[in-house]
Amino acid sequence: MAAPWVLGCSLLLCLATFQGAECAIGVNYGMVANNLPAPEQVISMYKAKNINYVRLFHPDTSVLNALRGSGIGVVLGTLNEDLQRLASDPSYAASWVATNVQPFAGAVQFRYINAGNEVIPGDAAAQVLPAMQNLESALRSAGVTGVPVTTAVATSVLGTSYPPSQGAFSEAAAPVMAPIVSYLSSKGAPLLVNVYPYFAYSGSGGQVALGYALLSSDASAASSSSVTDGGVVYTNMFDAIVDATHAAVEKAGVQGLELVVSETGWPSGGGGDGATVENAAAYNNNVVRHVGGGTPRRPGKAVETYLFAMFNENGKAEGVEQHFGLFQPDMSEVYHVDFTAASS
Repeated sequence: MAAPWVLGCSLLLCLATFQGAECAIGVNYGMVANNLPAPEQVISMYKAKNINYVRLFHPDTSVLNALRGSGIGVVLGTLNEDLQRLASDPSYAASWVATNVQPFAGAVQFRYINAGNEVIPGDAAAQVLPAMQNLESALRSAGVTGVPVTTAVATSVLGTSYPPSQGAFSEAAAPVMAPIVSYLSSKGAPLLVNVYPYFAYSGSGGQVALGYALLSSDASAASSSSVTDGGVVYTNMFDAIVDATHAAVEKAGVQGLELVVSETGWPSGGGGDGATVENAAAYNNNVVRHVGGGTPRRPGKAVETYLFAMFNENGKAEGVEQHFGLFQPDMSEVYHVDFTAASS
């Protein structure tokens, strides 16, 4: 039975072991809008705000050109609608790499390629692993090294999530996830996981304490809503979700796989329960300060984490989906996030 904190999570710091990274906190650069600044302006914002990593949901030549020489680490996604061709046609995977990676590889710091976003479980789930394999082969043939290929999943892959130590993939997801995590382990690549305490909180009918969802540092709030699991105490939902996913990976027969939180965030408006500027500012600043210390299951092992998202996007569904941005399209802050806190 899923805990209240994971209900509704079907929708996203120092990393010592991957590619020699130092403090890794990034922001998703979503572009579902018709009023965003030019890519050159956006990448300048990343640098000015001390945001060292960016996740792109699909290749965009103008953005990749703007990233040349920036020193910003890049997670590059494929479109979900391209998965079938990537999985079934190695020549298409080779063309995808030749178009979207190879021309930029010397000047853009590609961190990971993720084949698909949140398609497991589902109709396209079986295409993910062969797409990953074809992309990995294409990168190798193109002489692009040191760029792991992975996929991004929602916490809907979990069938059991509470307590965290009992985390397990669902019946629908397990047959797909088990070979994927085995493959990732064999390649030394991480699994990307989108983690949204907000949707668990807003969908819980009051069963989830706000402080627990917000990673509140208030001692009384934390103690009243903490979860004890086999002697381990969870004082926030973020850690509990990440560790439930760790447990699911281990139950699938893989030890030590890295998890990267490829999306996490909190809406600042849109009418949802708890969707306020104050809560969004608290959540994202708490995440930046917190993830360098690891989770109870992996203490001291920082969690590479990407906030969602850079801008409020007017092309998203009306409601909270349009209010996850740290900035307005005019580049003014919705609220302040101190990215320098990640390295303190």
